[in-house]
Amino acid sequence: MAIWALVTGASEGLGREFATLAAKDGFDVILTARQVDKLEVHANSLRRAYNVQVEVIPADLTDPVAVERLWDAASDGRQIGVLVNNAGLGSNGAFSDPAGWPREADSIAVNIIAATILMRRAAAHMKAHNSGGILNVASTAGFMPGPHMAVYHATKAYLLSLSEAVSEELRGTAVTVTALCPGPTATQFFASDDAEKKTLITRLPLASAESVAAAGWAAMIKRRRVKVAGGLNKVAAFAPRLLPRRVISFIAGQLLKKRW
Repeated sequence: MAIWALVTGASEGLGREFATLAAKDGFDVILTARQVDKLEVHANSLRRAYNVQVEVIPADLTDPVAVERLWDAASDGRQIGVLVNNAGLGSNGAFSDPAGWPREADSIAVNIIAATILMRRAAAHMKAHNSGGILNVASTAGFMPGPHMAVYHATKAYLLSLSEAVSEELRGTAVTVTALCPGPTATQFFASDDAEKKTLITRLPLASAESVAAAGWAAMIKRRRVKVAGGLNKVAAFAPRLLPRRVISFIAGQLLKKRW
């Protein structure tokens, strides 16, 4: 029976790279996002390059009902061996600004609710098949508060905590959960929020999507619980253990504040 990998946010950036890694390792692949045209283009390239089956299932992950339908469609007659919870949204701005709420609400829906639904469904499915790996794309943001991106940081802290807890629950089974925690990465994330070139954090060296995805995929294969990608990011993830959280909040706020 064919083993499938389901990759969310697969139309660009890390999602495209994860889908490529899955196909390269012989998995058939299900791509999901809202941008159908981009998904179809990548699906065709994967079919040609790796001779695998690729299905495109568009879904709006801000809608919990659509998320449930996505899982039902993806797992219908298929064994899902890998779930990559990659889709994520964020917003840069004042928490109290009413104009920012629609984006913040979507961030909570995608980063927390959709990821949790898919992870829960995948864990049960994989336990029944006695095999599987869940790769959640968290962030170094999950290790610290993030003034000006408060909701985004909080959602990633949730996903990191959930990943570690469920990984412990699944200890002794053939199902693994890995939380990938990259730092700033060269994707469309900041550009989509008009924050590119406006915050100090985007002046830091940006890791390539290819290198970050490769690090996360390798960590999942090795059954690692948490993978912080990049040396500087390991320092950033460890710093909250050494410095007062008020200091960490101040530093993060300076890095995330729009300046230009």
